[in-house]
Order: sequence, then C-alpha cells, then structure tokens
Amino acid sequence: MKEIRIGTRGSHLALWQAHWVRESLIQAYPHLSVSLIRIKTKGDKLTDVNLAKVGGKGLFVKEIEEGLLEGRIDLAVHSMKDVPVQLPEGLSIRSITRREDPVDVLISRDHLTLEELPLGAKIGTNSLRRKVQLLSYRSDFRIIPIRGNVDTRVRKMNAMGLDAIVLAAAGVKRMKLEGSISQFISPEVCLPAIGQGALGIETKTTDDDINQYLSILDHEVTHMSILAERAFLRRLEGGCQVPIAAWGSVSDRGRLTLKGLVGTLDGRKLIKGEIVGEMGKAEKLGMALAKSLLSQGADEILKEVYGRDIARSL
Repeated sequence: MKEIRIGTRGSHLALWQAHWVRESLIQAYPHLSVSLIRIKTKGDKLTDVNLAKVGGKGLFVKEIEEGLLEGRIDLAVHSMKDVPVQLPEGLSIRSITRREDPVDVLISRDHLTLEELPLGAKIGTNSLRRKVQLLSYRSDFRIIPIRGNVDTRVRKMNAMGLDAIVLAAAGVKRMKLEGSISQFISPEVCLPAIGQGALGIETKTTDDDINQYLSILDHEVTHMSILAERAFLRRLEGGCQVPIAAWGSVSDRGRLTLKGLVGTLDGRKLIKGEIVGEMGKAEKLGMALAKSLLSQGADEILKEVYGRDIARSL
C-alpha cells in the first residue's frame, strides 16, 4: 500500500482543507494510505504581530516547504492566497483545486450590510487590501487590526466591541458558518486577494511517484485564473506591505477576464484595470494588466512603498 504524507497547518480550516485532499485521493486511489502531518508555522506562532512587518504571508508556508524539501512530508496543502509567487528551488504547485467563492463577506453583530453600518463603525481586518477598499467605499469606517482563525475572529468581534469583521467567503463556508454572513461583498466594492478561495498542492518538482496522483485534483479554469493573478502580483513585486488585489474568471467560451487593483495605504487612491484574453495566455494577461496599472500611476504608489522604481524593469 502506497503511503502519502500530507503536510498542513493545524488550524480548523487548514485541517478541513487537508482532510478534503486526503479523502479525494483515497476515493480516486483506494490503494493509497494517506496521513496528515501537522506543522506549526511562524505565522501561526506570531498571532498578535502585523505580518507585513515580519515577513508577510510566506510565514504560513515556510516550515511546511522545509518539510517537503527534507522529505518529512510528500505534499503540502496551502490556501493559494498564502503562497508567495516565488517558490523555493525544487518545489512547485502541481495542482490547484476548483475555486470556492472568491469574494469577501461581512459578518456584523446586528446582521447589517456595509451600507447599513453606523457612522464610524469599527470593522476588524488585518488586510491592507480590505482596509483601503473599505475606506474608499466609506471613509468614516474605523479599521481595527484583527488576526486569527475564522472562529477566533468571530469571537474577537464581540470581545473587542467591533461592529463587524471581513473574512474570505471560502473559509466561512468551509467552516459551515454561512448563517453568520451578513453580506457577500461585491468585487466592485472589494476585489479579492490573489488566489483567494483555491487550494494549492505543492510537491517536489522531481517527485514523479507523488505527482502522478495529483492531476485529478487540478481544475484547469481555476488554475489558469490564478496563474494570471499571480503573474500580475509577481510583476508588481507585491507583498503584504502594499494593497494589491486581482481576480480572474473564465467565461464559457474560454475567455479569461482579469481585474486588478493597486491602492495607496490611506485608501484615497485606487488604480483599477481590467483585461480580457485567451485562457491559455493567462500569465501574459497578468503581466500586461500589471504594466497597464503601472503606466496609470501604480508605479508611483509602489515606488513610495518599496523605495525604488518598479516600472523601470518593464
């Protein structure tokens, strides 16, 4: 019996995701023995620290990737929004699963929508992307930093006296908390994070024995959409310290629409763009949209944050 070890974080959501991958593999290949290996990442340990100041979202995958490279696990299950665009040498994302709803949702104490929240409402989120778009929508909002798992943030909303919190719809649905959702936030108001709603399966590039099993988990439309989003992010050299968002979707005719955004840290200026093209040219579309936004003024925003000229390397 072939044994496969899946590396995962230990949160309820991460375990749900890893169990889903495990059951999918066993259902397709009954001869497999699939186990879960919990790995605590630096991001899990630093629960009260601003991620942008200590290394960004890569803090949620580094120790798991080390487990892959050292042979302690055979594959890793990640939320694609947590995966840096540059992977360690020797590792690759072999499969990207069918995407759950990629949008953000509002959970409010009185089940109010964004429009209905009172003047000066306190909204909990640690995401710069969400912060700048919420402030652009309503400048009176007070954005309060808040971190933790889905259930932890719901508890903190009440404990901290917040009016609402904003979370990814995918995580809320997977945790069976749909009943607490006050509003699905339109992408026109808050464009999603790159990769939001999809799971990525990471392995050693040369591990053919493992990689042969993973094609059943790959969803081509989702994969192409996220390739476009990640190419957009890679060209902008984006991280947690700058508000960047993108969302790719594919029509029935195989046309990929990619929407992107770069914002100032105070939310006073959002530069948005959209591009449509063939799904097979996903990465070229992502690069082209990034170039377009840079030419519209995103270069100055990024230069202020990074201290160097991003557009010059076009």
